[in-house]
Parts: sequence; C-alpha cells; structure tokens
Amino acid sequence: MFGFTRYNYERFSPELMRRDMMAGFPGPEPGDRAPDFESRTLEGDKVRLSGYQGRKNVVLTFGSVTCPATAASIGGMNEVYDQFRGDDVEFLFVYVREAHPGELIPAHESMEHKAASAEILREEEGMEMPIVVDDLRGTIHRRYSKLPNPTYIIDRSGRIAFRAKYTRPEVIAEALEELLERQQERGTDHAIVAGGEDTTMPKLRPMLHAYRAVERGGDVALRDFRDAIGMPGRMMLAASRTIEPVALNPGKTLTGVALAAAVLTGAVFAGRELRKRRTRGPYDIHRPRRRGTQEGDTDYEAVGI
Repeated sequence: MFGFTRYNYERFSPELMRRDMMAGFPGPEPGDRAPDFESRTLEGDKVRLSGYQGRKNVVLTFGSVTCPATAASIGGMNEVYDQFRGDDVEFLFVYVREAHPGELIPAHESMEHKAASAEILREEEGMEMPIVVDDLRGTIHRRYSKLPNPTYIIDRSGRIAFRAKYTRPEVIAEALEELLERQQERGTDHAIVAGGEDTTMPKLRPMLHAYRAVERGGDVALRDFRDAIGMPGRMMLAASRTIEPVALNPGKTLTGVALAAAVLTGAVFAGRELRKRRTRGPYDIHRPRRRGTQEGDTDYEAVGI
C-alpha cells in the first residue's frame, strides 16, 4: 500500500499524517557524534562527512522537491550559504524521499530517478549549495531523523552543535554566527549553540509555498494532500496558489492581497478548530519530544508537510 519499500511511500495518506503528528524529534541530539556517511553530489563528487572533521563546520539540510517546507526555506538558505560558506563552513543538502509523491514525481524507484528529482529542485528553486543524493533506502536520512526538512549544524569536532526540526534560515544563521564566535574566542572545535535545538514549526511560510511544491507531484499529490490534512489542507493550497503570484508580481491589486490574507487566516483558524477535536492537530506537530522519550519502531514517522 505504501510503496516498494518501507522507507519510500507511493501515496501520502491520513495514516501517514497521523504518524507525522505523533513524531517527536528523533536522530542525533546536541553534543552527540554526528553519524558518518559517504555519498556523491549531483556533480559526481564523493563526499564523506568525517572528512570535514578538524577542518570545517558542516550545515546539513534535508528535503525534497515536493516538500512545502523545503520550498519555503531554500531562498533563505541560499542567503545563509552566500554569507557563511568558505574556509570555516561547508553546506550540504541531502535529497531524501518525496514528501508528496504523485503521478508526475512518484516514489523513487532508481537512483537515476532520484537524481533527476534533485535536479528539478535545484533548477526550480535556484539551489546553490551542493546536493547529496541519499540512496533508495534513505540510509543518511534514517540516521538523521527521517523528518521532511530538518537542518543539523555539525561543528569541527564532528559533533552536533545545533539542530532544527524545521529549517528556518534566520535561526540557522544565528546559530552559525554564535558557533563561529565561540570557536574563535575559546579556540575550541566543539560548542553547543543557540540552546542546542529549535523545534518551532514555521506556520505561515510553508503555507505560502504549499501549492507550488505539492503540485510538482501532480494531481494525485494534491488530492492526497487535501484528503490527509482536510479543510486546513484545502485552504492552505488555495491560499498559496493565490499568494505566490501576488508575491512574484507586486503590481497585483490590493484586493488580491486581501483575498489571500483572508484565505490564509481561514486555514489557520481551521487548524485551530481541528486541534479542539483531536488530541493533537496538524499544526501541533512541532511540540518538542521530552528528553529520554523513545521513538517507535515505525518506518513511517515524520513524513508530513
């Protein structure tokens, strides 16, 4: 039902959404040794994480072309990349399974297909940082939480200095700045910065990009998104479809802006109403996991928006 492997899934579903709502923040925690991996970039260059140890800090971001949170963060992360890349910091984007597969971009059945999807992301989103394509089993992604769009900052000692459950570029920039300052002032490679982690879900930004990202999967992906998330999902897609053209063309009328704002506000309120009826709603999935909480054995957690 969910695809040819337990890691990739062919359709986004209410069951997957429920599992997403229950997900905490698995993966290595601040201060932990970052799991090593070896892979290749889209250009074919071999990358080994441990190869940067003692030389550079590494910003490791995960995502896919059908993920709204990924689409929402790329522009800001390009700016962070331009600001910090150099002798002290390396950036790597790990391409993972599709958040919202459909008939146009289905679940990956080959590395060639997965690399082609990564190329679409790079071209359509103007991705500047190197893209590492994870294997079909999600070997790297599994080691780093299997969340749709997290970012880890790994310091020169090879340990986690900071992690974000959802990639918020401004938060990553602040954490990087603090890390570099502390390394320079104290002459040390390791430091836990910005409290170690950020679990805040950016509520509005992914909404603004939801339609553009999910539509890449095709009509099936859009339908599955609406069915899984319900009324908030339908309103989110309608809002983002209205807002993006306005954002790209500032000459649009104020009426269009007001309409978009009204639809987006409606999506937020609809989400709040769902929370009243459920133990946890689709906009509550950012609650941080308590230290020591054990994650379940499922292979489907954390696949949402």
